[in-house]
Amino acid sequence: MAKAAPAAELEIDGRTVRISNPDKVFFPEGAITKLDLARYYVSVGAGVVRGVYERPMTMKRYPNGVTGEFFYQKRVASGPARPEWLQTAVVHFPSGRSAEELVGADLAHVIWAVNLGCLDLNPWPVRRRDLDRPDELRVDLDPQPGVAWGDVIAVTLCVREVLADFGLVGYPKTSGSRGMHVNVRIEPRWGFTEVRRCALALAREVERRLPDIATSKWWKEERGDKVFIDYNQNARDRTVASAYSVRAVAGARVSAPVHWSEVPDVRPEDLTVVTMPARFAAIGDPAASIDDRYQSLESLLEQVRRDEAGGEGDAPWPPSFPKAATEPARVQPSRAARSRPPEEPADGVDRAGGAAEGSA
Repeated sequence: MAKAAPAAELEIDGRTVRISNPDKVFFPEGAITKLDLARYYVSVGAGVVRGVYERPMTMKRYPNGVTGEFFYQKRVASGPARPEWLQTAVVHFPSGRSAEELVGADLAHVIWAVNLGCLDLNPWPVRRRDLDRPDELRVDLDPQPGVAWGDVIAVTLCVREVLADFGLVGYPKTSGSRGMHVNVRIEPRWGFTEVRRCALALAREVERRLPDIATSKWWKEERGDKVFIDYNQNARDRTVASAYSVRAVAGARVSAPVHWSEVPDVRPEDLTVVTMPARFAAIGDPAASIDDRYQSLESLLEQVRRDEAGGEGDAPWPPSFPKAATEPARVQPSRAARSRPPEEPADGVDRAGGAAEGSA
């Protein structure tokens, strides 16, 4: 058995972050190592920190790279491997349980997570100062199997038009996989239930405009060969890969922010760990101004009321979301298959129990 390479050390934000097993290959294609991933995140540091800053994060760990199994770790373990400077926040799940999660306080925190085998970063849409009121509405466009990329682009551009009609500006990025994301910075005035309801109203309006290629239907058998607008990504404890996150897909693709002018011609396979550092150095972060304006949801809430008056109320929630006493009546799931999708662990549960920190 080959002897592991000695640990590397990176000086980041005035802190020394240790990279254990720096030569461990995480992407066999291209022989991309753990140290390569850490250096990639350093190269896009301002952009990646912008996406996770002050947000609690679920750690999705690939201790043996993309060819091995992964697990979610929601709780930051205690012990000597945990640096004294590490910042955390206690979040509460729909079940009523809680967990102390890592906070994206700065780039050193990101690289610390990368050392644990985290590829993509999965922050909540809230800041540590107010964990119950999101400051980001997330539009997640998820094409069903067989859907053409051109349809994804058409729906993305329609999202922009709908947002504009409601006086809102969104920031697009590739998902790094098969879809697109559009993030909307909002005033932290509303709870998860209201923000999710606004996302549903937006999804339904896009569906009305593009009924042949867009859908807001939660149940897979009702979606058809369309682009699903996943409004439930705005429910509490649902997370989406953040800007500049590396995805566990062939080619080491990245969830890359793009300018709206780039959307018609964007190709996700061109935006990778290898290509993004030069792009970032050349053009900077297309989402650099996202925090300049916090926007109101009042116009979308008006659409919510119009939908309700027209008979379109709530829609199904993700599995395992108990109804809180303060929430309005929900539409209960009506399908037999109610198990949580394999990529979503139960509230606060670490699948594999949370491997020892620093073991990746």
